[in-house]
Amino acid sequence: MKATGPIPAGYDRIDGELAIGGMTARALVEAAGDTPLFVYSARHLRTRMSDLRAAMPERLALHYAMKGNPFSPVLTLMNELVDGFDVASGGELELALNAGVDAARISFAGPGKRDRELQRAISLGVTLNCESEGEAARALAIGAQLGITPRIAIRVNPSFDLKGSGMKMGGGAKQFGVDAERVPALAEHLIAAGADWRGFHIYAGSQALSADAIIAMQAQTLALVGELTDAIGAAPPHVNLGGGFGIPYFPGDEPVDIQAVGAALSEAFDALPDILAETEFCIELGRYLVGEAGVYLTRIVDRKISHGEVFLITDGGLHHQLAASGNFGTVIRRNYPVAIATRYEAEPEEVASIVGCLCTPLDKLSDSAHLPRADVGDLVAIFCAGAYGASASPANFLGQGPAKEMLV
Repeated sequence: MKATGPIPAGYDRIDGELAIGGMTARALVEAAGDTPLFVYSARHLRTRMSDLRAAMPERLALHYAMKGNPFSPVLTLMNELVDGFDVASGGELELALNAGVDAARISFAGPGKRDRELQRAISLGVTLNCESEGEAARALAIGAQLGITPRIAIRVNPSFDLKGSGMKMGGGAKQFGVDAERVPALAEHLIAAGADWRGFHIYAGSQALSADAIIAMQAQTLALVGELTDAIGAAPPHVNLGGGFGIPYFPGDEPVDIQAVGAALSEAFDALPDILAETEFCIELGRYLVGEAGVYLTRIVDRKISHGEVFLITDGGLHHQLAASGNFGTVIRRNYPVAIATRYEAEPEEVASIVGCLCTPLDKLSDSAHLPRADVGDLVAIFCAGAYGASASPANFLGQGPAKEMLV
C-alpha cells in the first residue's frame, strides 16, 4: 500500500458523495455530458486570492501566470481577481484578450518569441519580458517598423535558484533570461534606443513549499534589483519577483506559510533604498492560485484482478493528467490526492491501483492506494488538478481527445 497526497480543504459532501459548487460528482458529470471531466471551483479560486491578498504587502501586485490553466471561464474570473496576467506564447496572449483582459495588464515572457508574436504584442502595448539581446534587438526593429514604442522589460537570469523548488528557472546556464552581469548594458541600450523600459522580470524557480526558501529567494532577488539599479543609474518602473509558491501534492507535503512570506517581504520593502521608492513590484503565480481548485473526474469502466492486485480501469488517464501519472517533471512517482467520488464518505477497505485507458504501462493515476471498494460506474476524483492538467497533457495520444472542463 502506498500513501496518497492530502486532499485540499474546502470540498463538500452531499449524501456521501463528493460535491463541488453545491453539485455532486454525478450531477456535475450529467451537466457536462460525459467523463472525463475537469471541474474548477470558483469558491476555491476566490478564497485563495482573498487569503493571499490578506497575507501579502499592500504594495505587492498579484499576477496570474495563465500557463497554469488557460480555460476561458477561469481566465474571465481571474481577470476580476488579479492585477495582471503573464503569458508565455502568442496563443496565450489571444486567449487572455478573448477573456477580456486589458492588453496593458499583460506581460509576455518565454524564449523563442516569433516576429509575428512580437509584432502583435508591441502593437497592443503588451510588455515584453525579453529573454536575450537578440530578442530585444528584434523588438526594437519591429517597433520602429510599426512606429510604436515597444514596452520592454528584461528577464534576468540570476546567479541563484529557488532552493527546494520542483523546477529551477534560474542560476547557471539557462535558456531563460539574460545573465545578470549583462543586464545593465542591455538596459542602457534599450533606454538610449528610446524603448519604454519597464524594468525586470526575475524568476528563479517554482513549486517550493518552504517559506524560508521563498523568503531567501525574494531577499536575493531584491538585492539583485538594487545592484542592477545602481549599475544602470535608473530605477526600474516595475519588477516582477517571480513566483515559486507550491501546493501540497504528495504524502507529507505541507502548505506554504504565506503569512511568514508576506511578513518578510513587507520588512524587505521597508528596507529598500530610496531610488526604488516608486518602483512597482509584483509576483506571478499560476499553480498556487488554481491548482487546488481543480478536480479531475473519471469513470471506472472495468475492475480486474491480476496476480492478486486490484486494478480500477478508468476512461481517463495520463493524456489528461500527465503530471498525476508521474511523467511531468517528477523524479520519483508518488500518488496525488485521490478519492472515490461516489463513495466519498466510505471507509477504505482495499488496496487498488487506478489506471487509465491508454495502451501504455505509464498510464497509472494512483498506485496501490488504500480506497473504499469501487466498481464499474463509480467516479474517481483526482485532486490538485487545476494546474498543468488539461493544457499540459497529450490529449490526442491514441486519438483519445480532450477532457471536458467546467467552472462551478
